[in-house]
Parts: sequence; structure tokens; C-alpha cells
Amino acid sequence: MTDVSRLKVETVLKEIQDPYLQRDLVSGGEVKDIQVDDAGRVRVQLCLGYPAAGWHEALKAQVQERLSAIDGVDEVAVEVEVQTRIVPHAVQSSLKPLPGIRNIIAVASGKGGVGKSTTAVNLALALAADGARVGILDADIYGPSQPRMLGIHGKPETRDGKTMEPLEGHGLQAMSIGFLIEEDTPMIWRGPMVTQALEQLLRETNWRELDYLVIDLPPGTGDTQLTLAQKIPVSGAVIITTPQDIALSDARKGLKMFEKVDVPVLGVVENMSIYICPQCGHEEYLFGQGGGERMAEECGAEFLGALPLDIGIREQADGGNPTVAADPEGRVAELYRDIARRTAARLALQARDYSDRFPNIVVEND
Repeated sequence: MTDVSRLKVETVLKEIQDPYLQRDLVSGGEVKDIQVDDAGRVRVQLCLGYPAAGWHEALKAQVQERLSAIDGVDEVAVEVEVQTRIVPHAVQSSLKPLPGIRNIIAVASGKGGVGKSTTAVNLALALAADGARVGILDADIYGPSQPRMLGIHGKPETRDGKTMEPLEGHGLQAMSIGFLIEEDTPMIWRGPMVTQALEQLLRETNWRELDYLVIDLPPGTGDTQLTLAQKIPVSGAVIITTPQDIALSDARKGLKMFEKVDVPVLGVVENMSIYICPQCGHEEYLFGQGGGERMAEECGAEFLGALPLDIGIREQADGGNPTVAADPEGRVAELYRDIARRTAARLALQARDYSDRFPNIVVEND
């Protein structure tokens, strides 16, 4: 029997790429342990830094197949897990992560009508489907849409008279101004009132140990976005666009805004990328082709993926049952999960937040 060394096993693991992290398993820090015995038995423990429960079996099978091909290996056991807790990542230098929320991901667009809210809720649902604890904050005070999209009705309760309990839908903790007013009531507020409302919704909600809070921002680069950048600890932002030039121009402005205020952009999502006729299967790029990917490349950002123009996405969101929840095994839900994993993986590569590990130093005069 040929001796099997740990080095041989590690060499093979270096050849296996994590498609979401875009690194091999070794350089990505995902190999937790390697054990090799004299009988040709190999045991490998992998630990991912982002939620991807739906991908674990495929990854395990790939690793087993590659390691079994090593001369002298008779048996392979592979374990795949996610870190016990998703770690908090660095935020703006002047801020610290909020209690009960390990990471905040802002979902933004330069203009309205690009499907930002629909993408935000499906992104949150996809992260939750892969094993994370997720919340969503509807930061669009003038046009809240998450209550309808999640099919949630009712008003938040309070247990201590000071904070609100988030409502829940499809496994997500959710908060929105839409829970506090009638659906057809217009919010005729000036900028300062809007930004104060956003802060209250965030800080006065009793979020329960979230790995990720997805914030669905209003379109543009106005008061709400500035408040988010200056006062709310954000780990990263995702930019939603459609392929046409006018949407891409506004999306670039949103991306540059986050860069200027020290919020890392995790990537760009191109929505309404292609239309596929349900009758004949003909494909048509109604709004242009490849614009989101080109924009990401030009701006030095990651392209997280493209989503089709599909009437089912709209119908499911309008009906309070977004695509990832309504058709979890469908092709579109698979695309959302892929984008969510890429987003979480990009965040996992960011610097970690260590503020809670340092003691507070108090200087007193005797």
C-alpha cells in the first residue's frame, strides 16, 4: 500500500475552488482539520465562514471524489460545517456593530423601478434558507413595500414599553414604517423626520441575535443613505441595477457614494437581465445585455449575478410569498441563493470587527 501523507491531501484540497469565495479551500482558510492514518483512511473537516447549507452536500461529494483518487486512499470522510456564529465584520471607523446584529448589509439602487426591494427580500430569504439568522429593515419611509411582500399584517408589540418586537414572515424578523401606519397613508415628512424615523426603526427594534440584517434602502443618494453611512454601522452594500444605460449611470453614483463614506461595496446585481418567452422559449435582452457586469468591472466591484425578467417574481412578491419561499427548488430561487452566497462570501473576506474584545479603559483622578 502506498503511504498517504497529509501533504498529498492538502495539495489536492488546494486544487478545489470555492466558487463563492473564489479561492481554493486551503488559501480560503476553510480547511479546519486533516487526519490521515496508516490504513489509508482520510478525514477532512471543512468550516465555511458564510452560510451555504444547500451547497454542503455538493462540496462534500466533490472533495470525496478528488481525495479518493489519491493513490493509497481507501476511505474518505468529509465533514462540512459553518462557523458556530457568523462573525461580525468591520464597519465605518467611527461606529461599532449594534447589539443583537452581527452584520448589516445595505441593498441600494441609484434609481427606482429596478427591482431593489424584491431583490432585497429574496436575498434575505436565501441567506435564511442557507442557515443564517436574518432580519430585514424596510428603510423606505415614503414607499414601504416589505409588509406586502412578506405578507405580514398587524402592528409591532412592545414588552418593555421602550422597544418594539419585530414581526416575522417566512422565517425573517422584519420591521417597517408600514407596520405602524395604514397602507394608503402618505408620509408627508421632511428629510430630518425621515432620517429620525429610520434610526428609531433600527435602534428601537428588539432584534434577536441576527447574523445579517438586510436594509432595503429607498432609491437614490439622499438623506436616508447619508444617515445610513454616518450613523448606522454597515458591513457592506449591494447595488441593484438593470442593464440599460440610464439605470447603470445612476447605479454608478450609488456605488461611488458608498465608497466615499467608507462602506465596502460587496457587489453588483443585474436585475431584469433577460426575458425568456414562456410560450416558445425565445430569449430577448429587452434592456440591453451585460451592462451590470461591465459596470462592476469598470468600478472594480464584484459581479454577484444576473436575474431574469420573470412575471412569476413580480406575482409572488405582490402576493406576499417571494420567489425563494414560494418556489424554493425553482431555477429563479437557485439564482437568488447563488447571489446570496456570493454576497455572504464577499463579506466573509472583509476585515473582522474586534471591538468587543478590547476592554473599555477609564481614567479616573484619585
